[in-house]
Amino acid sequence: MTNIKTISLDEIRAMKDSGQLKDTPEDAPTKDMPDGFWDDAKVVKRTKKKSVHLRIDPDVLEFFQADGPGHLTRMNDVLRSYMIAIKEKNHHQHRGE
Repeated sequence: MTNIKTISLDEIRAMKDSGQLKDTPEDAPTKDMPDGFWDDAKVVKRTKKKSVHLRIDPDVLEFFQADGPGHLTRMNDVLRSYMIAIKEKNHHQHRGE
């Protein structure tokens, strides 16, 4: 289980000033996304998260962990995108579009 700590912007600035945070190195690996990947992207307002226990296939977890920290956020973002797509599809079907 991961311990999550909430800190203020002032605390983040203090950490940066003291050298605890570092800028991303110029040679840091990047991941190219396929053409059109972000074409339908939408900004979503973040809400308070709920903690759940979730069983997933090991290869799915390894896939998301391979990109480093933030894998749970990325997994949530993929689930949110799927949810929105299904809701929009259902909305259009209801309207006969």
